[in-house]
Amino acid sequence: MDGIETPRLIYLMLLLVAVGFWVFVQNRQGLGKTVQQLAIWAFIFLGVIAGYGLWDDIRSTVQPQQVVMRDEGRVDVPRARDGHYYLTVDVNDVPVQFLVDTGASAVVLNEEDARRVGLNPDDLAYLGRARTANGEVRTALAKVDSMSLGGITDRNISLSVNEGQMDQSLLGMDYLQRWSSIEIRNGSLILTR
Repeated sequence: MDGIETPRLIYLMLLLVAVGFWVFVQNRQGLGKTVQQLAIWAFIFLGVIAGYGLWDDIRSTVQPQQVVMRDEGRVDVPRARDGHYYLTVDVNDVPVQFLVDTGASAVVLNEEDARRVGLNPDDLAYLGRARTANGEVRTALAKVDSMSLGGITDRNISLSVNEGQMDQSLLGMDYLQRWSSIEIRNGSLILTR
């Protein structure tokens, strides 16, 4: 704490003591009621903090996940709250969450996911160009040994690695065309082989 913060802290402490003394003096007759109301507000405050801290756990429990029906060769993907479809595909046996993008021609990994599946983005030749909503970016062609979804494994898959900033890897038409049917019905994306 520097010299400027110390006087502020002292001022705030004195202000808190003064307000607390005033509340105590004004509510001498109903001190029990005041303590009860303070306890209620403290529990409300703790409940809000607990809800905020556990929000990710609550959301993942309530939000539906992709369903794989192996007997039928079908994968049902519920639409996310943001209106998009997300699929978790095992790339080289590493789970990668993709944004399903029918407007993308290729499977595109961001640099972080590329590293996770065993590709080194620093060793790739970024010779390609792609136009995105954020402008033009350089891309590099790469191959992965396998992509698995719903018990169905495709081998020796070509894809691109994006050199630019990209939050989410994209699952484009090069992969989606491998499925015999792509359908959107009742808020779900249904892939069938």
